[in-house]
Amino acid sequence: MNMTSTSNSTSNQKIVKELPEKFAKWKGVDRTLIEWHPIIDENKCVGCGMCVTSCGRSVFGYNYIKHKAEVARPLQCMVGCTSCNVWCIYDAISFPDKEIVRDFIKEH
Repeated sequence: MNMTSTSNSTSNQKIVKELPEKFAKWKGVDRTLIEWHPIIDENKCVGCGMCVTSCGRSVFGYNYIKHKAEVARPLQCMVGCTSCNVWCIYDAISFPDKEIVRDFIKEH
């Protein structure tokens, strides 16, 4: 497993997570170089947990103190995927502009 350090957008705290090898690279590129992960608007999130249960890559966790979802493993997010945004009926999940991914592909 790779050890990675990243900033959690929902709380601006540094988190250190072990990144499973199957998520360590995207199309041969180190996943830590790609700025793509969901961002939860805590003001819109009602804590229904739909994102937690619908994400097949276990990107989300549930904060039982705040009663809200949180981005627990951002680097496990599939680059370009936005399915959790579709499942969130409260429009609480957003992503960086898809141009970031397009530009990254052009560069690499």
